[in-house]
Amino acid sequence: MDKIVSLSRRRGFVFPSSEVYGGLGSTYDYGHYGVLMKNNIRSLWFQAMVQERDDIVALDSAIILNPRVWEASGHVSGFTDPLVDCRTCKLRFRADQLEQSSCGRKPSKHPGETPDCNLTEGRQFNLMFKTQVGALEDESSTAYLRPETAQGIFINFKNVLQLARRKPPFGIAQVGKSFRNEITPGNFLFRVREFEQMEMEFFVPPADAERWYRYWIDERFNWYLKYGVRERNLRKREHSAEERSHYSSGTTDIEYLYPIGWSELEGVANRGDFDLTQHTQHSGTKLEFVGDEGERYTPYVIEPAVSIERIFVAMLVDAYDEEVVAERDRTVLRLHPAIAPVKAAILPLIPRNGDMVGKARGLHDELRRRHIVEYDDGGQIGRRYRRQDEIGTPFAFTIDDQTLEDDTVTVRDRDSLAQERLPIGGVRAWLEEALDRPWRTPSA
Repeated sequence: MDKIVSLSRRRGFVFPSSEVYGGLGSTYDYGHYGVLMKNNIRSLWFQAMVQERDDIVALDSAIILNPRVWEASGHVSGFTDPLVDCRTCKLRFRADQLEQSSCGRKPSKHPGETPDCNLTEGRQFNLMFKTQVGALEDESSTAYLRPETAQGIFINFKNVLQLARRKPPFGIAQVGKSFRNEITPGNFLFRVREFEQMEMEFFVPPADAERWYRYWIDERFNWYLKYGVRERNLRKREHSAEERSHYSSGTTDIEYLYPIGWSELEGVANRGDFDLTQHTQHSGTKLEFVGDEGERYTPYVIEPAVSIERIFVAMLVDAYDEEVVAERDRTVLRLHPAIAPVKAAILPLIPRNGDMVGKARGLHDELRRRHIVEYDDGGQIGRRYRRQDEIGTPFAFTIDDQTLEDDTVTVRDRDSLAQERLPIGGVRAWLEEALDRPWRTPSA
């Protein structure tokens, strides 16, 4: 993970937040390339979940909801982790994950394994961030930053059912920030207190729930394969009955082999009718489907849920590669072209040559109307290639002496390092075709 963190900082993907003030534990800011890559991940998820389907619609619900929403969902009483304090090192740990934590005095040991450790009794710690709404700060003004986007979908079920003219099976998809006051955040972006969720709640007739549950497990697993994640680094792990939430009749994690080991990338759950039933009981509004023939039922819900941060880390880890080329070390991100923050670099071979710069600028202006491309004239051409390799740019177009003679350019492929000449007038069409063709990582 250290190499991923170093590259992310060096190339401006991600860096610690509030760094000039010493930072704030496990909070991060995204630089230019990180923003572009996150935008691509978000856009491709939305494309697969909404744009290419007739049975899913989009929603953007509020971050701060009526606090009764969280009472009904069980978050106020039950969204907790067991917490212990160490009186010696003054650190806090999750009581159920001590074997994954390091002692504050002796990092090679787990909390409680040394004679100096003095752990408190475990107590439940609610993970929701509290805030106040309005001018007065009292119990009546207490509200919460949402710990998940799903509840905003459930409370809008009736609106979507009526206004979007949908009937089960159909889904509601949402992308947005969520907040959890984690006891022990860490492992870079893997567990943070502020993150961006992508969730979809798929409402189905109860008799069809198992079939749709299996369908969405496969559908989401294949999405990662489509965008270049190596299959050997992915697996499906079904939760045991003891591990599942009380309302779930089936939960499967799509796990990725992170540097910290196999861990959840995305979860798919059959939540049954728990959520709609809870909100019906607490709000007094019936959240159910009534068909044209008078049939009436509370739909079951199948939920694929993931955070952009975990996809972001998984794709960086999967794409990271080191090799030696011409007796020089080369670091490269072999990202799927659709995920890569920059699609192509335009490089004048000699930055001081006005004719080369003019043609390079003209090509850059043409391509940037349709794609995120980058003009780079800083330093030797080899160093510029290496910079683009480290941010995952799949193609580089170089304007050189021959360009001035016959209006052709050199295109360099990031993965194979192969080069070919193209007419400068055909570069846009070539790039469109190259970005559209199927891609597999050469590291597969």
